[in-house]
Amino acid sequence: MQETSLTGGFTDAPIDAAHAFRAALTVMAEPGKIAELSGAEPPAPMSVAAGTLLLTLADSETPVFLAPTHDNQDIRDWITFHTGAPIVSAEKAMFAIGGWSALQPTVRFAIGEPEYPDRSATLIIEMPELSNSGATLRGPGIKDTRQFQLPDTAAFQANQSMFPLGLDFFFCAGSQVAALPRTTLVEGA
Repeated sequence: MQETSLTGGFTDAPIDAAHAFRAALTVMAEPGKIAELSGAEPPAPMSVAAGTLLLTLADSETPVFLAPTHDNQDIRDWITFHTGAPIVSAEKAMFAIGGWSALQPTVRFAIGEPEYPDRSATLIIEMPELSNSGATLRGPGIKDTRQFQLPDTAAFQANQSMFPLGLDFFFCAGSQVAALPRTTLVEGA
């Protein structure tokens, strides 16, 4: 295990985790809203926001899938040391992390079951940047509409059409985070 695996966690875990959890809840409750999320310093190429999400939401009983772009020994060791989360195949994951194209096809991730729709995966999508332009979002947590740049509008429309089943998404770029739950209607661009 490299020294980089032992560093980069929360400085003040209870406080940092509470702030990060609040930010994660806020962006999930307000789809397409962009917020700052920091506290972790994960190994490359994982962003600060994605690493902070994992430290906040994953533990030893939270299976994590790493896309090939993020599946390196430094990241594996960092996740194991800081969260204890097992690294698993896509089909068994509760969380998956990587770029959009690296996480394809998304059909291999759990979408829940009719009796237990909460047994679905959440994908943490690494993006070059987050932007409030592009597709139009409507639904719970959005007063009228909100714009958000999605990597593949049709895929998110198809995901929403499966509701109450489907995937939930976080988007990360540097220390920024946004979210798109399966309840959000996606239109256009």
